[in-house]
Amino acid sequence: MAGIRAAQKEKTRRALIQAAMNQLSAEHGYASLSLREVAREAGIAPTSFYRHFQNMDELGLTLVDEGGLALRQLLRQSRQQIAKGGSIIRSSVMTFMAFVADHPAIFRLLLQEKSGNSREFRLAVQREVEHFAAELVDYLVAEQQFSRQLADLQADAIVRIVFSAGADVIDASDDERECITERTIQQVRLVARGAAATRSAATSTE
Repeated sequence: MAGIRAAQKEKTRRALIQAAMNQLSAEHGYASLSLREVAREAGIAPTSFYRHFQNMDELGLTLVDEGGLALRQLLRQSRQQIAKGGSIIRSSVMTFMAFVADHPAIFRLLLQEKSGNSREFRLAVQREVEHFAAELVDYLVAEQQFSRQLADLQADAIVRIVFSAGADVIDASDDERECITERTIQQVRLVARGAAATRSAATSTE
């Protein structure tokens, strides 16, 4: 019985998370969501909400955490594609854009709360973005033999480029998304070439 109750509780918790995601849009950020409306869409009474989350802020921070985890999984998926002979840059950008297209609510939440009014939310989003960038830095150091300083600069530039492009494709048509994706691939390649040239110049002067 305890196992059944735990499974039901997790199912309801997931329903609340999904209900909150469903209500996010370009016009309605997380701050505008109503506990009552989220609970209703999840199929529970408003008072039952508190069995799963202390308040709406805790639910929102959970969404941010899940968005960050999804971003880190993106990088790992790209590495798997690279192991099969794919291009690191094309695989990474294509995977990122597919994520934005498949999970617009999560990405929109990260974008909105990154510059939102809640300091707690802003810091949470920033931490998740930093985790994503840190995994890219580790890859550049371990697999591409960049110094950590140069890898950090390169990763920061790449993250800024792809996040900006992600914001552009959320409501884009298929043709627009394809053009933005290809442009982003070229921009990231320019960053990578610049980093490689900087490394070569530093090596030649040693």
